[in-house]
Amino acid sequence: MLKHHLHPGMFLLFLWLCHLMEHQKVQAGNCWLQQGKNGRCQVLYMPGMSREECCRSGRLGTSWTEEDVPNSTLFRWMIFNGGAPNCIPCKETCDNVDCGPGKRCKMNRRSKPRCVCAPDCSNITWKGPVCGSDGKTYKDECALLKAKCKGHPDLDVQYQGKCKKTCRDVLCPGSSTCVVDQTNNAYCVTCNRICPEVTSPEQYLCGNDGIVYASACHLRRATCLLGRSIGVAYEGKCIKAKSCEDIQCSVGKKCLWDARMSRGRCSLCDETCPESRTDEAVCASDNTTYPSECAMKQAACSLGVLLEVKHSGSCNCK
Repeated sequence: MLKHHLHPGMFLLFLWLCHLMEHQKVQAGNCWLQQGKNGRCQVLYMPGMSREECCRSGRLGTSWTEEDVPNSTLFRWMIFNGGAPNCIPCKETCDNVDCGPGKRCKMNRRSKPRCVCAPDCSNITWKGPVCGSDGKTYKDECALLKAKCKGHPDLDVQYQGKCKKTCRDVLCPGSSTCVVDQTNNAYCVTCNRICPEVTSPEQYLCGNDGIVYASACHLRRATCLLGRSIGVAYEGKCIKAKSCEDIQCSVGKKCLWDARMSRGRCSLCDETCPESRTDEAVCASDNTTYPSECAMKQAACSLGVLLEVKHSGSCNCK
């Protein structure tokens, strides 16, 4: 009977291949972009990836699962199970975690590293309230920067002090100009002095002042120079309308008749009003008190007439 002997070199190669296959079997898992609050891995980044490759970016939230499962199982986990089980986060501490500008890493109550908003407020000289570009008052610039970090990337300081209903006492920074918009809120805007030449009659707009503007740019420029919002009555050139029946509004808008000026204005009429506070009451141009400006607009849409705010509070107060 013949005995077959394995060459020592071949035997070592065989052992190395077995080790490599076993190593790949263990390491070929799935890379995920985050670990959910339920502890499961969520948002699949790439299947068939080792933990070392998955965690190389150092991004906080990246997690890994060891199970090498078919796509159907991954799909079931993501859709029906709230993510993949046995989730292993790449980062267990805040060491070497880069959260980006305005944020820092902090261990939460479950001893997990999390990026939280922590803007640098050391260089802020004005300590009082500021008016944001969203028309809201923030107790200080640091509070505004936190709101910006939490999901409002376009939020900036308009001017110092509380948001106002008039341009009086509003000091706009740089070359910007104060303008009161259609909701009687003061904003700081940069006036564009030059508008491109109009190439199409479709660009014409009829302003709320009854003047035809060659384009939206020309209307914005006039608004800046005037210091208050003019607004768009409807698209196209102004016409001598006898009623709202003569005016064609774009989809989603309804014509409201301005009896005082004998002009029509196209307005959005699908606004849902939140529950009004006692300090939100307004006196309208029909000398009626409404719980809020939103409620006044709803009444205007229902009546088909233009209503504007005369002043805040009840009509009986002034």
